[in-house]
Amino acid sequence: MSMLRQALYGLALLGALVLLIWVQETRIDVAEGKTERAQDAAKSARDDADRNLKTANALADTLKQERDAQSTLRGQQDQLRQSLAKRERTIEELKRENDELRDWATQLLPDAARRLRERPALTGAAAYRDWLSGRGTVPPASDKSAQ
Repeated sequence: MSMLRQALYGLALLGALVLLIWVQETRIDVAEGKTERAQDAAKSARDDADRNLKTANALADTLKQERDAQSTLRGQQDQLRQSLAKRERTIEELKRENDELRDWATQLLPDAARRLRERPALTGAAAYRDWLSGRGTVPPASDKSAQ
């Protein structure tokens, strides 16, 4: 019996060893799976970071272009203001020099010209369209009775 007992102990020890090896292999497989998922996640994060960097660079370039355009527009606006001020000074000088021009400039606009400059407060495209449609429309050229 001692031989049988030793054989059973040997088989039990061999079974325990096989079980231990199987458990370790399972743990290794699980760890490798986690490693692969972590590597995939890291690659995905790197790809996202690269895309975000490209987007940020594109936005920075666009912002620089917009700022340059705004600077150019500000320069043009300053030039226009200077030109307008110069023209206004010229007009005032001409008014002071020329009595006929001064008298003409102080006259009221004719009624037709005043009506052209009148415009109510409009609150949208529909209101503007209605205002344009409601104004004194020009009759067609073939309609002689309105004349």
